[in-house]
Amino acid sequence: MGGLATQETNKSVDEFIASIDSEAKREDSKTLVSLMKAATGHEPKVWGDNFIIGFGKYTYKRKQGKEEYEWFNVGFAPRKAKITIYLTFDIEAETELMSKLGKHKHGRGCLYINKLADVDLEVLKKLVEKSKDATYGW
Repeated sequence: MGGLATQETNKSVDEFIASIDSEAKREDSKTLVSLMKAATGHEPKVWGDNFIIGFGKYTYKRKQGKEEYEWFNVGFAPRKAKITIYLTFDIEAETELMSKLGKHKHGRGCLYINKLADVDLEVLKKLVEKSKDATYGW
């Protein structure tokens, strides 16, 4: 199996969260772990040195590629500026849910939020549930 720089590790999720400088980001991270664990049924894992917390795992090949890669179905990264939430479907196609989410920015498979208080957690949970068994495929 080929490799990506970001791979599943055995690092402690709790230790990673405890190391976050911002108390607000630590609390948001704990909430996201609970929400994503409940929505996916998967245990959280730390991925890579960039410290993404991922849930679930699947194998895929890039277009025109031969190597196989492992990636998580849903995850998040508590960055200094924003929290990045990774989903494995084209969220731009989810216009109704996205219109109800609250204050955020997004790309095709990522949400960028300042803090969880800015978004509707029930809508976020629906997006996570949609992604829990999805595989990258757009």
